[in-house]
Amino acid sequence: MDNRELIVLVPHKLSDVMQNTINKILEDKSYHIIDCYKDMERMDSKIILFAVELGDSGINVELFKMLDIIYKSGKSFMENSVGGIIIHSNNELFTRSVARKIIFYCNSSGCTFPGRPIVEATGSFNNLISYKKLYDLPYEEIFLNSCKELLDGLIEFEFPRYSNPNILVLHASNHKTSNTLLFWNMVKNGLSQYDIKELHIENGSVKDCKACSFQACTHFGESNTCFYGGIMVEEIYPAILSCDVVIFICPNYNDAISANLTAVINRFTALFRLNDFDRKSIFSIIVSGHCGSDIIAEQLISAMNINKKFILPPYFTLMETANDKGAILEVENIEQKAELFAENIKNLFK
Repeated sequence: MDNRELIVLVPHKLSDVMQNTINKILEDKSYHIIDCYKDMERMDSKIILFAVELGDSGINVELFKMLDIIYKSGKSFMENSVGGIIIHSNNELFTRSVARKIIFYCNSSGCTFPGRPIVEATGSFNNLISYKKLYDLPYEEIFLNSCKELLDGLIEFEFPRYSNPNILVLHASNHKTSNTLLFWNMVKNGLSQYDIKELHIENGSVKDCKACSFQACTHFGESNTCFYGGIMVEEIYPAILSCDVVIFICPNYNDAISANLTAVINRFTALFRLNDFDRKSIFSIIVSGHCGSDIIAEQLISAMNINKKFILPPYFTLMETANDKGAILEVENIEQKAELFAENIKNLFK
């Protein structure tokens, strides 16, 4: 992808630490900076790097004007592009919430995000404390090195193609009542030629992570297991390791991923410590009874793309609103939406 134009979006003036960092990582690159939403044009087939300064409040007005343009310009505005984010705040808040919102908007416009596509720095740099323990370098140097690594990764990124893909579907819903599962079954009809494994996470079958020590978690991770065992070790871990694509079936429960699926995600940590997920992709189907599907999508972005390094393909989520039992079947053009989403997943395999 190194023949693609590098676009650097810089909404608002940068702090000294951000400006110095951006200058250094770009010094041997050819790039084009856009610092005003009025200058934004179609950004398909580009490498897109956001350099975002949040200040004290976490509100960057110019950034949200840019996101407004991105969203209103349609699903192909960033088609075939790959994106990443460098973000800095004056305090300990906002970097993650704003970063995942940027990813959500850009992904909805066709942009792919490799695993862990952000580098963030809070005001104290304490979010980088694990790296400081590992490398024993000044925070500013750790931040700079991480930003260089991010940009190099964007330039070198090539989407893996899966010739004989394995698809894993995770859900915790009731087949008799779930609109979300009904929606998935429509999508599945368009994927019948592929190997699909569905795992139902029943209530109480997965204990949530108990925050074992790093040493204990790593010890069990060395054999792809976990202290708490159960269905996670016996079924889910092997399925995650062997799959190319994982699809989360997520009804909206109180603006959050369901407890069972949250426990599954939390328990991925032991497996993640010694296994690289950066060639696996994530999709999701989200149904809300009233509203808020975007909140669930952003939670998945944080957990699986930013934290666990799964690739976020373009248009990774299919969202709909349906309240009463079976109401999803009454949504206008619902079968066409499901068919298009299945085609989007199949695009990975061509």
